[in-house]
Amino acid sequence: MVTLSRLILKGLLTVAGTMVFSLPALAAPSAPAGEFPPSLDSYQDRDMTHLWPVLVHRVQAEPFNLVATIIFLIAIVHTFLAPKLMHLSHQVQHDFEEKLKQIHGDDLKEKLPRRLRQSIPAAVLHFLGEVEAVFGLWVIPLAVLLTCFKGGPTARYYLDSTVSYTEPLFVVVIMAIAASRPIVQAAVKVLGLLAGNSPARWWFALLTVGPLLGSLITEPAAMTICAVLLGREFYRLGPSNKFMYATLGLLFVNVSVGGALTNFAAPPVLMVAGKWGWSSYYMLSNFGDRALAGIIVSNVAYFLFFRKEFTRMTVADRVLPPDESERQESVPLWITAIHFLFLGMTVYFAHEPALFIGGFLFFLAFTMTTLAYQDEINMKSPMLVGFFLAGLVVHGGLQAWWIEPVLSRLGEYPLLIGATVLTAFNDNAAITYLATLVPSFSNELKDAVVSGAICGGGLTVIANAPNPAGQSILQKYFPEGSIAPGGLFLAALGPTLVMLIFFALPR
Repeated sequence: MVTLSRLILKGLLTVAGTMVFSLPALAAPSAPAGEFPPSLDSYQDRDMTHLWPVLVHRVQAEPFNLVATIIFLIAIVHTFLAPKLMHLSHQVQHDFEEKLKQIHGDDLKEKLPRRLRQSIPAAVLHFLGEVEAVFGLWVIPLAVLLTCFKGGPTARYYLDSTVSYTEPLFVVVIMAIAASRPIVQAAVKVLGLLAGNSPARWWFALLTVGPLLGSLITEPAAMTICAVLLGREFYRLGPSNKFMYATLGLLFVNVSVGGALTNFAAPPVLMVAGKWGWSSYYMLSNFGDRALAGIIVSNVAYFLFFRKEFTRMTVADRVLPPDESERQESVPLWITAIHFLFLGMTVYFAHEPALFIGGFLFFLAFTMTTLAYQDEINMKSPMLVGFFLAGLVVHGGLQAWWIEPVLSRLGEYPLLIGATVLTAFNDNAAITYLATLVPSFSNELKDAVVSGAICGGGLTVIANAPNPAGQSILQKYFPEGSIAPGGLFLAALGPTLVMLIFFALPR
């Protein structure tokens, strides 16, 4: 009887939850009378030759342009302050626990439950120090000010109907599937044939072969697998702080470039491939050789620079306990094959959320039926990364007013460098998308803007969609569990310059 009551209660809660979550869809706002954000053609400033008058004119035509960009810049500054906020959070928590010890003694874990040992100010600072939460957090003042400036219907329509959340949802699903035990074990076996038991060979294989896999299984999936295996085979061996950042910067740059060998796997390429008619053959023939050469040269340079560290790193040097997966039995081939089938289906339906989310639910059901060969699906990192990207696309959708005129006034080589620099401050997919709005782009300029966007994809965590996934997986190995944006930028600067040299060569 109790079981039946629980089932009925669960059913009622499910129905109620479905109704609640359906209300926003049923009451979705209709398109407001005025277009927002304004289309670039609506400014009617094509006859203006200088950049500054264009920007001033567009702010005068739509004052909220300046407000949205100021909030976006504040959010970027916040990402650079995140490590300091995290450090301050740890200090506040430590001071709070010291005060508790003066009252209750040293054995706080036995005397007080966890909720009473948590400092609320420290928890708030910890939340503010989470890089993945930054852009979502700053959506709140953006939405409030948008409502004040443009009205509630316009704000709702922009957030609900104008912004596309397909890419954040896709990254959540692909991360969860790619990090499952059968796929990780398969990747370990394949890469293990190249790497053996050598940390140096693991490092080189993961940073060479892994990013190139992104052209087949998508960059988010490649980033997830590479980050998981780098954590297991490299970061746990206790490399120096400088080497940890160098490897992270190299990973981000290589994944950004390595996924550009096909027309469907890298977000910045995906944004332009259909509109410009770029096939996978075009990407491979025009970008493939440069990408491969840049990855190999960067890896060899970093390998030689840090070669002395490899000589002291052995499996016995591990500073963290071995992963549970190292003690688990091998996954049957048929289960691994079905996992790769789900991975392939997700990639195939990458632009149809109803299909890849529905497929993900079947994937979760399959993992429950094969529980003996599965790890618990960890949704924390994928959800945080999805939240990060969702906030980024909300902010990025309001930056076209200044990015488009900047890009349209650059020649081939200035555009290559300009796109690289802009990518450090905005998602590279947004940069290439805005490039499709410029009607005067020649084939040379199209190649230049995409080359710059993928070359700069490792400079910051916001530069390329898969970067938050890599940071979320690997940040626990860094001091205080936080990655400094400045350290990442400096680590990625060298490989970025190498890539720029190769992509600037005459085609």
